[in-house]
Amino acid sequence: MALHDIREVRIPIELDKPRSLLFDLNAFAELEERFGSMDKAFDAMQKGSLKAARTLLWAGLLHEDAKLTERAVGSMVTLGNLESLMESITQALMNAMPAEPSAAPAQEAVAADPR
Repeated sequence: MALHDIREVRIPIELDKPRSLLFDLNAFAELEERFGSMDKAFDAMQKGSLKAARTLLWAGLLHEDAKLTERAVGSMVTLGNLESLMESITQALMNAMPAEPSAAPAQEAVAADPR
């Protein structure tokens, strides 16, 4: 993923107060530092790691408050809102990723190739 491909899309969530998730360059850098790579972060979340979920949530909230800690974010999560937060984290991460190129231009490029 190239830096210029990151899309900054805010996803509203309800925690201790109305907040929004945003996975910007700073969030991705923090996740890379914590997990070693974004692939490892996604893998940990998909395996159901609560620690990974807390870290991803924390990184997505840093744009609002750089002083937030993972423990403080963890205290905002309950068993009642965990599932919807996981869905919001997934949505925010997917929205931040580059858009998939459509198949049509690639096919046109192949068709235009004179070989």
